[in-house]
Amino acid sequence: MQNLFVGRERERYLLKNYYDSMKNEFVAVYGRRRVGKTFLIKNTFDDIDFYFTGLYKESLSVQLDYFYSELKRRYVSKKIAKPKNWKEAFELLHDYLISLNKEKVIVFLDELPWMDTHKGNFLQSLSYFWNMWNDKVLLKLYVCGSSTSWMLNKLIGDKGGLYGRVGRNIYLPPFTLSETKEYFNVVKNANYSNSQILDIYMIMGGIPYYLDMIDVNIPFVSNIDYLFFTNNAPLRTEYEFLFRSLFKETTNYRKVVEALSKKLCGLKRNDIVSMTKISGGQLTEILENLRSCDFIRCYSSIQKKVKEKIYQLIDPYVLFYLRFVSNDDGQNENFWMNNYGKPSINTWAGYAFELVVLLHINKLKQILGISGINTNIYSWKTTEHVDKNGTLWKGAQIDLIIDRDDKVMNIIEIKYSNNEYIITSDYRKHILNRLENFKESTKTKKTLVSTFVTSNGIKRNNYSDIATIEIKADDFFK
Repeated sequence: MQNLFVGRERERYLLKNYYDSMKNEFVAVYGRRRVGKTFLIKNTFDDIDFYFTGLYKESLSVQLDYFYSELKRRYVSKKIAKPKNWKEAFELLHDYLISLNKEKVIVFLDELPWMDTHKGNFLQSLSYFWNMWNDKVLLKLYVCGSSTSWMLNKLIGDKGGLYGRVGRNIYLPPFTLSETKEYFNVVKNANYSNSQILDIYMIMGGIPYYLDMIDVNIPFVSNIDYLFFTNNAPLRTEYEFLFRSLFKETTNYRKVVEALSKKLCGLKRNDIVSMTKISGGQLTEILENLRSCDFIRCYSSIQKKVKEKIYQLIDPYVLFYLRFVSNDDGQNENFWMNNYGKPSINTWAGYAFELVVLLHINKLKQILGISGINTNIYSWKTTEHVDKNGTLWKGAQIDLIIDRDDKVMNIIEIKYSNNEYIITSDYRKHILNRLENFKESTKTKKTLVSTFVTSNGIKRNNYSDIATIEIKADDFFK
């Protein structure tokens, strides 16, 4: 990956602003694995005084050995003894930093959760290092880790010695569609169309590490075959490591994610319990950790007086892997080339496009001109029923509703097609009937605005007027 920044303006501004402050700063950067946290910090600062990265599933002894080696490599003017524990290691680091005779020093500790080995007292020692710092030299301590749940629960939310000490925390999100396009244009020097970027995003999301694997000199379908479907394909093995590197007990996390992948609109908690046999506090912890690591989202159905939570898989890479790669035997190395455009792929593409829109809700609100209006995001579903007047209403479902405080609701239709989407007479009637069904079921008094989001626009005909507002995928790139 070239040393060229795409996006991240706010995050870089914050990192530099904390460096420029006239006090010690403890800054935690967190976000999904492979999203670019290390790249951001290492390339924001030219002169990091000490850098160390935790080692995956290595013992305390091995961690300390590597920490010692890095310190000894820098601390050439003094002979130092190998530390026996983290407290001694941080004492050595303290002495080294003071010896630099600088007004301020930068320390970057990467993959912090991997340093927290069993009975290693890492957090207590880190707390000691921070609390006992010599104020004559300003300490700028930057830390990050891919295990977002660990970063939020054990570090930022620590109730012990580090309570309230992590004064700054920065969430690093995946690239947006527009940032992904900028990445390919600026970093990869590829003049991809919006349609090509959308296809890539539906598979990989805005994860820079995955995007960097795209070879812009070969066709898109060939890239997908190489990265996912060849023997030892780079992104075929990523799924296993992704979960192992984030969670200690991966089996149940994978069970929950794989259950959610079978019901694309999401599952209620009791459905997850039924499908996985996981329940109680264990399931609560798994769902919260998956949410904090950006694998799932939690939303509510609008018609419930007590809002029942629905959990939905929202990671494009994970969805693609479970849909097409997990059961693939690796024998068809041209799977994507041979099947691209077929019904099974088109079905997935329809949902993957919905997912892209969900991941760009703030941009969707901006396009609609309602960024300043307070909103809630809901779904809605009803079964066949008879109302008090004896009218029979069929079952219906709306996957995305933007419920606005200005007494308006955008009822969102999301449609993916390779060409302009054609609204037929029957589909127009279906939309009208569903809107009436929704009004009757929810008793809402708000104005309902039928809003279509499509990949390539709507073909104008006698029935297209049902789309009161039309938004194209191109609008998300502006």
